[in-house]
Amino acid sequence: MNFRQLHQGPELLKIANVWDAGSAVLVQALGVPAIATTSAGLAWALGYADGNQLPIEEHAAALRRIARVARVPLSADSEAGYSDDPATVADNVMRLADAGAVGINLEDGAGAPALLCRKVDAIKAAAARAGVDLFINARCDVWLRNLAPGRAVEETLLRARDYAAAGADGLFAAGVTAAEDIAALAAGQPLPLNVMARPAMPGLRELQRLGVRRVSAGSAIAEAAWGRAQRAAAGFLGAGACDELFDGAAPYPQVNAALAAAQS
Repeated sequence: MNFRQLHQGPELLKIANVWDAGSAVLVQALGVPAIATTSAGLAWALGYADGNQLPIEEHAAALRRIARVARVPLSADSEAGYSDDPATVADNVMRLADAGAVGINLEDGAGAPALLCRKVDAIKAAAARAGVDLFINARCDVWLRNLAPGRAVEETLLRARDYAAAGADGLFAAGVTAAEDIAALAAGQPLPLNVMARPAMPGLRELQRLGVRRVSAGSAIAEAAWGRAQRAAAGFLGAGACDELFDGAAPYPQVNAALAAAQS
């Protein structure tokens, strides 16, 4: 089943976002049908802050390393495309496609929805010229940035219809958590709905019942890895706590064998 079809099947598409080749191997070993990057985790792994700070050449190189070990479809979080110029965004996204991405996330952020429409249109045209079937997941940041207090559903639905008309293939309503809002978004616009994991969110079975087609971990797994490593390092450096270094750690032979297998 290709990446586009995974948004149309009977099963909820669960994305445990990765940030490098090693995390991609780890997640793939759990039997997932697709993998996708987290822009935050990938930027942090390369020494950059999240938020359109990552040079496109470094992003493409990192994605190429992930694609080398990928055995399932790979989607890339392209943030806002690293430019406000639609033609430049299209060029940047096609570099990610050349590196192995079959889908992207593209966010509106605090910008005008019309700008994202122009970006989507430019990407679609570039992909058509290249003969590439690229799934564009339009990320709407109304909830994440509190852009429409009291009318977040209505504003997101307006944007979703515009993004669909521009050629987007999915709607990513990042930050929405209330069941009634999720149900309204799933029913009120034509695109497959993607949401992002949050502590207050309904469980996965309920999300599927509400009409969600894709749920993403976002940066949560990368944050968890950072927190675990920070605690282990602090315990070792501060109190000389060697035991904590190995608490819950994957054994060296297991990790090394997984990466060796990925090379074959």
